Amino acid sequence: MEFLPLWLCLGFHFLIVEWRSGRGTATAASQGGCKVVDRVADCRSLNLASVPSGLPAHSRMLVLDANPLRVLWNHSLQAYPRLEDLSLHSCHLDRISHWAFHEQGHLQNLVLADNRLSENYKESATALHTLLRLRRLDLSGNSLTEDMAALMLQNLSSLEVVSLARNTLMRLDDSVFEGLERLVELDLQRNYIFEIEGGAFDGLTELRRLNLAYNNLPCIVDFSLTQLRFLNVSYNILEWFLAAREEAAFELEILDLSHNQLLFFPLLPQCGKLHTLLLQDNSMGFYRELYNTSSPQEMVAQFLLVDGNVTNITTVSLWEEFSSSDLSALRFLDMSQNQLRHLPDGFLKKTPSLSHLNLNQNCLTKLHIREHEPPGALTELDLSRNQLAELHLAPGLTGSLKNLRVFNLSSNQLLGVPTGLFHSASSITTLDMSHNQISLCPQTVPLDWEEPSSCVDFRNMASLRSLSLDGCGLKALQDCPFQGTSLTHLDLSSNWGILNGSVSPLSAVAPTLQVLSLRNVGLGSGAAEMDFSGFGNLRELDLSGNSLTSFPKFKGSSALQTLDLRRNSLTALPQRVVSEQPLRGLQTIYLSQNPYDCCGVEGWGALQHFKTIADLSMVTCNLSSKIIRVVELPEGIPQDCKWGQVDTGLFYLVLILPSCLTLLVASTVIFLTFKKPLLQVIKSRCHWSSIY
Repeated sequence: MEFLPLWLCLGFHFLIVEWRSGRGTATAASQGGCKVVDRVADCRSLNLASVPSGLPAHSRMLVLDANPLRVLWNHSLQAYPRLEDLSLHSCHLDRISHWAFHEQGHLQNLVLADNRLSENYKESATALHTLLRLRRLDLSGNSLTEDMAALMLQNLSSLEVVSLARNTLMRLDDSVFEGLERLVELDLQRNYIFEIEGGAFDGLTELRRLNLAYNNLPCIVDFSLTQLRFLNVSYNILEWFLAAREEAAFELEILDLSHNQLLFFPLLPQCGKLHTLLLQDNSMGFYRELYNTSSPQEMVAQFLLVDGNVTNITTVSLWEEFSSSDLSALRFLDMSQNQLRHLPDGFLKKTPSLSHLNLNQNCLTKLHIREHEPPGALTELDLSRNQLAELHLAPGLTGSLKNLRVFNLSSNQLLGVPTGLFHSASSITTLDMSHNQISLCPQTVPLDWEEPSSCVDFRNMASLRSLSLDGCGLKALQDCPFQGTSLTHLDLSSNWGILNGSVSPLSAVAPTLQVLSLRNVGLGSGAAEMDFSGFGNLRELDLSGNSLTSFPKFKGSSALQTLDLRRNSLTALPQRVVSEQPLRGLQTIYLSQNPYDCCGVEGWGALQHFKTIADLSMVTCNLSSKIIRVVELPEGIPQDCKWGQVDTGLFYLVLILPSCLTLLVASTVIFLTFKKPLLQVIKSRCHWSSIY
C-alpha cells in the first residue's frame, strides 16, 4: 500500500503523456499536408490512397484532385456530412460504391473529370442517383458513351450544369438528357458526335448554353432551339447551318460556326437577338453575281429531312441566303479566312448596329463604300490580307465612316485611297496600311476632287494616334507628311532610304511619339549621328536592321524604356551610354548581332550591373580574329588589347630587335663556315710568302 501513491502518480503521468501524444497525432492527421481554411480543405496532389479522415467534420468544400484514390468506398465521405463542393479530378477512379454519397445530402457541385468511370459505370451511376440536390456535375474525360452518360444522368433532375466533354459520345437522341428540365448549360465538346436526332434537346426547356465544338457534325438543319442564347459548333465539318423557318422569336445571342466547311452564309432565324456571329476559317462565299440563270428553280436547294416516319422538305435560296435572316442586332461579325470575292449589295445595310467587321484573308478585289455600307455604327474594320486594288467612295458621301476607330488595310494591292476617305473618318485612331505599294501625297489634295487618288494623305488627321506603313516602298520624305496629327505610334520599317539619314521629317510628331519603329530603313555609316533629343516622350525605339556605326543621341529623352540596336555595324560602346541619364533609365536594350571590337566594350560592366541587356547571352565581339561571347570575356581589358596602348616607338623596337639579332647570328654562322677557304683564296692571289 505504501507504493500506491507512487503507482497512481506514474499512471497519471503516463495518461497525460498518452493524451498529449494522441492529441498531437490527431492534429497532424487533420492537416496531413492538407490546407484547411474557412471550412475549405485542399488536399490536392498529396499522393493519398484514401480520403483523409481527420479533417474538420463541418468542412463545406473538399478538394482531392490528383490523388491515386482509385475507389471511393461507402465510408470514405461519412465523416463530412456537410459537404457542398467535392472535387475528385484525376484521381484514377474506376469505381464509386453504391452508398458513397449516401450521407451527402447537401452536395451541390461534384467534379469527377479525367477518371475511369466507364469501367464500372453502372455502380457509379447508382451512387450518383442518391444526390438529389446536385446542381453541377463534371464527367468530362471518362471515356463514356452516350448510353453510359444517359444512365449516369438518369433521375438527376436537379442538375443545372453538366459537362460531358472529352468522352466518346457519337450519336445523341432524346433519351440521353431525359428528365433534365432544369439544365441551363451543357458542354459536349471534344467528343465524336456525328449525328443529333431531332428532338434530342427538346426536353431541355431551360437550356441557355450549348457547346458542341470539336465534334464531327456535317450539318445543322432545322435548328429550332429558340431558348438558347449561346451556341458553339466550331471545329466540326459543317457545310450547312439552317435555322427553322418559323416566326418564333429566338433568344440566340452568340453563334460560333468558325473552323468548319460552310459553303454559304448561314440561314439564321427570321426574328432574333444575335449580336455576335463567328464564321472565320470556312469555305464561304457569295455567288449570285457569278451564277447566270434564267430559271428560279436553278437557284434553290432542297433538303430532305427524315425523322422516323415523318419526311420534311426544306427549300433554301442559294444566292439570297442572308435576305431573310435577322441581322439587325448584330454587333460583331467575323468572316475572315473564307473565299469571299465580293459583298452583295445591301448585305451590310441589314446590320445597322454592326461595330466590328473582320474580313481578313479573303479574296476581295474591290470595295464600294456607299451610304449605310458600312453602317455608321462601325468602329473597327479589318480588310487586311485580301487582293484589294480599288476602294470606291460614293460621290458626295461624307461621314460614312465617322465612328470608325480601327482600320486595317495591310497586305493588299492598294496604290492609294479615294480622296477624302480618311478625312471623313474623323474618329479614326489606328490605321494600318503596311505592305501596300503606296506613295505619300506631296501636298494636300483638294477635297472636291472626285477622281481616285494614286497617293495617300495623312495630314490633319487630328484623331490619328497609331500608323503603320511597314514595307510600303516609300521614298525619302521631303516635307512633314504627318503634320496636323498627334501620332503616338509610328512604324516606318522596311522603307529603304525613307529618312535619308535624318529624323527631321518627323519633327512635327516628335513631341508626341511614344513608339517609333525604324527597322531596316537604310540608316548607315554615311549618315550623321542620329539625334533623338527632340523626342521627349519616346518610350520604345526600334533601330534594328540598319548599318549604324555610332550610338544615337538621346539627350533630354528621359522617357526611353526600350531600345533595339540589333543587326547594325556598331564596333564599340561609348562611355556616355552608361553616363547619360536617359539611357540609365532604360529597362530593356537589345545589342546583339553587331561586329563589336572586344577592346572597345569598356561599358559592358556598367550595363550588366543595370541588367538592361535582354540578349546579353547572344552578344559577341571580335578578339584576335576570333568571335567570342561578351559574357565570356575576362574582367577588365583583355590581354590581347594591351598592345594597342603601348608607345609606338617601343612597339616597333620590340618588333625589329628580334629580326636584327637573327640576321647577326646568320651572318656569323656563314662567316665561320666559309672562313678557311676564303683565306686560302686571298693568299693564293696575293702571293704571300711562307716562312718555313
